[in-house]
Amino acid sequence: MDRLVLFFASGFYSGYAPIASGTAGTLVGIPVFILLSQLPLLPYGILTAGFLLGGVWLSFRAEAILGARDSGVIVIDEITGYLVTMFAVPVTWGSVLGGFLLFRVFDILKPFPIRRIERYLPGGWGVMLDDVAAGVYANLSLQLLRRMLGI
Repeated sequence: MDRLVLFFASGFYSGYAPIASGTAGTLVGIPVFILLSQLPLLPYGILTAGFLLGGVWLSFRAEAILGARDSGVIVIDEITGYLVTMFAVPVTWGSVLGGFLLFRVFDILKPFPIRRIERYLPGGWGVMLDDVAAGVYANLSLQLLRRMLGI
């Protein structure tokens, strides 16, 4: 069971990338988004919420298995954050790339209140919700850029 938890929590082992594991996890989010984008908005949103709730549980378990708080190996949060970033965004090369870049920027910089979420929420909730918040910031930014630049 531990191997299965780590398989999913690490984004199909992408979290074991020797450098930039969060970026590797976000890259895994791209084909997941493309697959889910074929669905209407409501099922997409429900499945994204499922990723969030499943990710909370996986993160709690993975932290216990790995013996580390918010280990870089855990990237289910990046996958989920990217899905939030791309909510109600059409599949175009520009939007996929723009969403990827914006999400990584917000995930790395952690503007207010993202760093507090990560720091003060326990276990899997802190692991997941800071990336969801980064995804919300990235989504709003992407929606604005799409309207301004037509991407």
